[in-house]
Parts: sequence; C-alpha cells; structure tokens
Amino acid sequence: MVSEAEIALAAFGVIVVLIILASSIRIVKEYERAVIFRLGRLLGAKGPGIFFRIPIIDQFRVIDLRVITFDVPRQRLITRDNVSVDVDAVVYYRVLDPKAAVVAVENYRIATGLLAQTTLRDVLGQVELDDLLAKREDLGKRLTAILDAATDHWGIKVVTVAIRDVSLPELMQRAIAKQAEAERERRSRIVIADGEFQAAAKMTEAAAMYEKTPVALKLRELQTMQEIAREKNLIVVTTIGAGSGSDMATLIGLVKGAQKEKTKE
Repeated sequence: MVSEAEIALAAFGVIVVLIILASSIRIVKEYERAVIFRLGRLLGAKGPGIFFRIPIIDQFRVIDLRVITFDVPRQRLITRDNVSVDVDAVVYYRVLDPKAAVVAVENYRIATGLLAQTTLRDVLGQVELDDLLAKREDLGKRLTAILDAATDHWGIKVVTVAIRDVSLPELMQRAIAKQAEAERERRSRIVIADGEFQAAAKMTEAAAMYEKTPVALKLRELQTMQEIAREKNLIVVTTIGAGSGSDMATLIGLVKGAQKEKTKE
C-alpha cells in the first residue's frame, strides 16, 4: 500500500513540475518580440506566439515593435541669423532589430530621445529664420535622415521627424508683421504703376487713331459733352476740334439740345 508520505511527496512533485512548466511557457503578442539570454549569452529573439524558456537559466526582455511617438521637449535655439526661437518637434520611430535594441544600447528610448534633442538644436541652428518658417517639411526630412543614420546600429528606424511649432519673440513678430506690410505696399504700388503704364499705352494708341481719323475725335468730343450735360453743367467751354465759328455754334447747339432733353426727362 502507498503511504501518506509517498502521496504527499508525489503531490509535491506534481506541484513543482506544474510551477516549472508555468514559468517556462511564455507568450508574446504579434507586435512583440522576446530577446532571450541563456546564462548571460544572447540566444536570440522569439515570437510572436508561445515559446519556452528554462527557468533561472534563461532570462528575456520583451521589445515592442510598434511605432513609438516621442514628443521632443521645447528647445530654445539661435538661428544662423541670430534670432532666438523655441521649437517643438515630434519624432516617430520603431524597433527593427530587437536584439540590437537590447544589446547595443542600455535604453533605446532614452538614447533616441536625447539624440533627437541634440540633433534638432544642431541642425536648426545652422539655418536662417526664413528657411525655418518656410521649409519645415524639408528640414524635417533632413532631421529624419540624420537621426535614422545615427540610430541604425541600435536597431532603430526613424520614420519621420515633424517640426510642430516655431515660437518667435514678440519683438520679432512685430518686425515680421511690418515686413509683410511693407511687402504688400510694394506690390500694390507696382500694380498701380503697371496699370498706369498700360493705360498710357492705350491712350497713345487711341491718339494715333484719332490723328488718322479726325471724325472719330469729333464724335468722341460730342459724346464727352453729352456726358457732361447729364451732370447738369450749365457752361461748357472747349476749343478742341473747333476749326471755325460755325463749328463752335454747332457744338453749343448740340449741348443745349442735350440739356433740354435732360430737363424734359
């Protein structure tokens, strides 16, 4: 017969086996990888799904492979033309090689964040304020390329760097506003001058046509007098096109006739 001590020992053995199995079976998600070390030596990366490890002998660290968003703290820098600005940026990156992310750097999140801050100050400090305000997309691509090359041996892939905001001092904002106002004034004067130039050109063409056809000039003069009569002007004095006294009398008669018609209306 089996004694109670043997039963208790068997039960204890079963419990130990179950505990060992429970601690040996691990599961990682689709977007995770487990980097395993056996007696301190790198064994490899496991996952996704279920994997086994030897308790006490094997140690592992789970790495997330999803895109990580890192908000770079506001950085105060001086541009190439000696303007002090505050810049906010966002960095998007992910882990491509989980083994390198664990072995090559102590903490890849902190290292990538600090490197992003340093690179942001170095690169944007070499450009002028106008380029910083107008070429954010190009500067973002440049920052992305520099960060991606610097973090490649860490197993990190920098997806993009976006410059979110550029804060200017109040004095500089007023200066930019004055510059924009002056630019608008310059454009308006150019438009007005161009309009006068075109009008002068058209008037020159019209004068040449009137010189070739004096009758057209006479008709234009009559039309002008009719327009003046509509404004209820009582006296019209003109010498244009009046070659003789009969012509002047004719013109005066036409004007008076137009005024009478205006009065009847």
